[in-house]
Amino acid sequence: MASEELAKVEQLKIADDYEVYKLGDFKLKSGGEIPDAFIAYKTLGDASLPAIIYPSWYSGLISDNLWLTGPDKTLNSETYYIIIPALFGNGQSSSPSNTPSLRPFPPVLFYDNVRAQYELVTKHLGIKHARAVLGWSMGAGQTYQWATQYPDFMDIVVPFCGSAKTSLHNQVFLEGVKSALFAAKGTSSAGVSKADLHTEKYGYSSFIPETRSNGLKALGRVYAGWGFSQAFYRERLYESVLGFKDLDDFLINFWEAWACSKDPENMLVMAHTWQAGDCSQQEPYNGDFKKAMHGIKAKALVLPGKTDLYFPPEDSDMEVENMRPGVGTLKVFPSIWGHWAGGEWNSI
Repeated sequence: MASEELAKVEQLKIADDYEVYKLGDFKLKSGGEIPDAFIAYKTLGDASLPAIIYPSWYSGLISDNLWLTGPDKTLNSETYYIIIPALFGNGQSSSPSNTPSLRPFPPVLFYDNVRAQYELVTKHLGIKHARAVLGWSMGAGQTYQWATQYPDFMDIVVPFCGSAKTSLHNQVFLEGVKSALFAAKGTSSAGVSKADLHTEKYGYSSFIPETRSNGLKALGRVYAGWGFSQAFYRERLYESVLGFKDLDDFLINFWEAWACSKDPENMLVMAHTWQAGDCSQQEPYNGDFKKAMHGIKAKALVLPGKTDLYFPPEDSDMEVENMRPGVGTLKVFPSIWGHWAGGEWNSI
């Protein structure tokens, strides 16, 4: 790793209070590689306690997971050893923003993330078995990946507001997210789970400050119609609960502000991971989704949000139906907060 890239990693570690485990040259399922790869993580509690693995979500930092931890929460570090690993592309683990020499950044799957997390948990932290794996959104996707990739490793899985396989409708939504960024630099998507046309035909082109800002603002507005439900907007919870004065204020100072705090290349890496999500695309399932669900051995508590536009309860119901009898339980969040029924904002 170049000295300037390592310095960036060290600065991030100090700023957000987490550790980094070096993976070396990390081979990806796609055939690509992340040279000098590293995974960021944080632990809470004593390593002698039952372990819980709690991965990060799309765009989320490690610190964004902490709202569900504490002495008054189920994720109590006096009871459990809580391990929070960060996704590749989130800006803390290996990402375009901290590995500028790697362009284009290779496509990363949930499979790759969980294989890296497994090495972290077993080889570095010395954990031989986990009590549970859980996560929100893309954290739920990683939870399903853990349950199918290492089915004997945990007792319980709790995926909330997420899926084992990214639905066709969800893939279409993510085309909008990708296209907002691609359009800002004058190109367009080459297709589902693919890069942009310019990169496909001519090679990588970078963002400049103007295209970065325009693209991220557009991404925020694409997300605005999906993150919360129709009922959330109809009842104007962005005013009465979140305190924004009107819709424009919410779009600019919530959604655009969120998006502009991110790195566009990081967001594209994670969008690919999400869009390509399918835990059946591995041995021994070979694309057989029912077989993958049937392969889950851990008790599964599946928690979709009633009004989630990304991951509707109907999709979760199909996942549980395909599990072996007695393995899966479905409970639906009765919330109008949409996808955010499982996120920190819903705790206000």
